Amino acid sequence: MSAVDTWDDLPEDVRRHYPWRGEFLTLPNGHKLHYLDEGQGPPLLMVHGNPTWSFYWRRLVAGLSDRYRCVVPDHLGAGLSDKPADWTYRLQDHIDNLVALIDHLDLRDVTLVVHDWGGPIGFGAAVARPERIARLVVFNTSVFLEHVPLSIRMGRWPVAGELLVQGLNGFLRVAKFRAIGDRDKLGDGVWRGYAAPYRRWSDRIGHLKFIRDIPVEAGHPTRAVIERLTEEVPAKLGDRPALLVWGERDFVFTPKFLERWQALLPHAEVERYPDISHWVVEEAHERILPRVTRFLEEHPLPEKG
Repeated sequence: MSAVDTWDDLPEDVRRHYPWRGEFLTLPNGHKLHYLDEGQGPPLLMVHGNPTWSFYWRRLVAGLSDRYRCVVPDHLGAGLSDKPADWTYRLQDHIDNLVALIDHLDLRDVTLVVHDWGGPIGFGAAVARPERIARLVVFNTSVFLEHVPLSIRMGRWPVAGELLVQGLNGFLRVAKFRAIGDRDKLGDGVWRGYAAPYRRWSDRIGHLKFIRDIPVEAGHPTRAVIERLTEEVPAKLGDRPALLVWGERDFVFTPKFLERWQALLPHAEVERYPDISHWVVEEAHERILPRVTRFLEEHPLPEKG
């Protein structure tokens, strides 16, 4: 299988869904972070999870970049970013990469838009730069500890985890059947779009490392980061306009997670989709785009004096 390292390497039908080449930031660690920077206006910073990439946000980019500046990074190990074998892939290091991108682009009055692992990464960057964050849009994610399903914990097993996740591309394959209820949404090249950057064993290192960075054990180094975020998100960002959009059929981020978010951000608006699963933006983009647009319009940024 040939590598997919740049936009030109993507299959033609994938490029039709994802027509942006993007740009690259060389991080302080020397690795290259791929990101989209499309449109004009107040910035929307869209942060993806695992095992997706910036392709996940393409419908919002297409629908909002005529009025907003859509900045959409691929984490290291994902999409068109570098996938180094010897990097840490710890949550705090992903956060540091995103902070570097925010600073590099000098983003201000940011609307943070997050999903899955994009939640702790995006909010980690937001509490590091709270003066730059204006609004919050939250899709199925967490910044707190809850139950982890067995199908995910299997990726943490020694040897078997590597074989399942890197060898068989198991995490992405499971997502195809459990992360979305209406698999017709994955036709016409969409599934190939999700899978294209992850053709080889080495391409899937990020999938494995994300799973193993879930702080199940009490002494896991990422547990302290999550516990800090649980406290700092409401303390530093609790006054920002917020929209919680939830697919209630999610097998990972169940409605119990939404309840905890409502406790952290009690003023937040809530949009529930009882018929939608984990890849909520992919499955319900026809409903989500107008809802997010309305939220942004109803919470305009303050006029600059």
